[in-house]
Amino acid sequence: MSAHGCAICSDRILHYDSQVTQSLKLAAACLLLVFGAFALPTSAQQTDELASQPFSPAPYKVGERLTYNISFASFISAAHVEMLVVARGTFFGREGVQLKGHVETNGVVNAALFAINNDYISYVDPATGLPYRSEQTIREASRVSETSAEFNQPAGTAAIPSKRLGELAGTYDLLSAVYRLRSLPLTNGSAYAFSLRSDNQNFQLELRVTGREVIKTNVGSFSAVVSQVRVKSDSQGSGYVMKAYFSDDQRHVPVLIIARLASGEVRAELAGSGFVATPPLPPTPNPTPQATPPTRPRPVIPGQPASEVNPGQPASDERALEDLPFKVGEQLNYQVFLPNIPAAVATATFQVRAHSRYFDHDGLLFTVNAQTTNALQKLFAASDIMSSYVDPKSLLPFHTEFSFNEGRRRFTSKLAINQDYGTATTEKGERIEIPIGTHDYLSYFYLARTLNIAPSKRNAISILVNNKPKTLFITALKRETVQLGSLTIPAIQISLTTDDAQGDKYQIRGWISDDKRRLPLRLTAVTELGPVRADLAIIPVTSQ
Repeated sequence: MSAHGCAICSDRILHYDSQVTQSLKLAAACLLLVFGAFALPTSAQQTDELASQPFSPAPYKVGERLTYNISFASFISAAHVEMLVVARGTFFGREGVQLKGHVETNGVVNAALFAINNDYISYVDPATGLPYRSEQTIREASRVSETSAEFNQPAGTAAIPSKRLGELAGTYDLLSAVYRLRSLPLTNGSAYAFSLRSDNQNFQLELRVTGREVIKTNVGSFSAVVSQVRVKSDSQGSGYVMKAYFSDDQRHVPVLIIARLASGEVRAELAGSGFVATPPLPPTPNPTPQATPPTRPRPVIPGQPASEVNPGQPASDERALEDLPFKVGEQLNYQVFLPNIPAAVATATFQVRAHSRYFDHDGLLFTVNAQTTNALQKLFAASDIMSSYVDPKSLLPFHTEFSFNEGRRRFTSKLAINQDYGTATTEKGERIEIPIGTHDYLSYFYLARTLNIAPSKRNAISILVNNKPKTLFITALKRETVQLGSLTIPAIQISLTTDDAQGDKYQIRGWISDDKRRLPLRLTAVTELGPVRADLAIIPVTSQ
């Protein structure tokens, strides 16, 4: 980890006003708003045809987990979204399927613009997808609110839908709308409409299928159904036009969503798709209400949600993942300090994004997003992003991507790494010879947490630095405590040196928590800007 950072200057941050704040809300919840649509094709239909909508149970398979990265304007990772089919059983005296969604802003967007950390739960009829109860926990900056709503769907003659587009019977919440649309056939030329209610507001949504297209994402290429989505608020009269792509198969997984707003483009891209093991529900002989699962609070120390599993993933691979000191979803936020400057001069966010299939490999996705803050912008502006795709067993990278923006310097690179043959190939076709078992800047950060670092133990790994392999020595020095805020944490001090003539030139020292999670608590180094210290942010960053 370094004091690299994302060039987002203070003037630009202060320029964002309340209109952009509302856009960020849309960006964070775009996965949950964009898909609400419900109807048959608008070509001449009979009333009885409208009343019997096609319905596929494929999207409601218990255990399915979808994760998304949301970018907004120049923020490459503004938010993330998770959706999970939790269980099927009896809830509140009715048979249903429980759906859960989570929306959370990341990094600079979370710290400087708007902090969102919301949970959604929807209970839907397994035969129709209509919700009969929804719950949500909204955490925006310092405000926390929990609400629930009962959906009394129309019956009898009121259930007969209008032939006019957008006036069909049935009202959906954010989450149930996504899955109901996925259950429709989405045939070429068809149009679908839907009524949605969220935050005491009514929306009318219309989706039109415009064709098929092959879409490339970080998790692979997809043959996709292309559609246009219009969202209109009944109360405000304003609306948005979006483009949505669904996998052209039975599951109709949302692969990519693009919305172009006045304040910038919003993109929601699939980051992981898999199935997780879910515990069976206890038998309920009588239709008694079932307790609502607790919502997930913002953790004091970054939490570890259950890891994702690919369909057909061997059980032994998943057990290997369970043995790691980190899990899919872990996020570690760091603040970087320089002498004589009281405020943090940079921030860095490390995330274990997803366990999925990337570039024809089973892999874990690690990312780091670092940027300078207002305290350093006049001297040095930086914006660095790196992604490392690694083998889940060895943690060796097979694909690495860089995007460095430091002052006037701009640098991007992609490396395809073949660990079997000891080669790394750039996107321009240049071939680099490397020792088998070579790590990149990011994968070693996580590998170090798995090593035996008892004091006096020394580990050596090969690492690629500026496209040249070097040997990195990780030496455990001693046990001591680290003070982070009001917490005193037992730790092991380590040194990081290389096999260069001046292997300890930067005097890099780290402190790793002396427990099973092996959290990197602090990192120090001596640079051209003076001594640098990066501390793990134990207390979550809130809106400023």
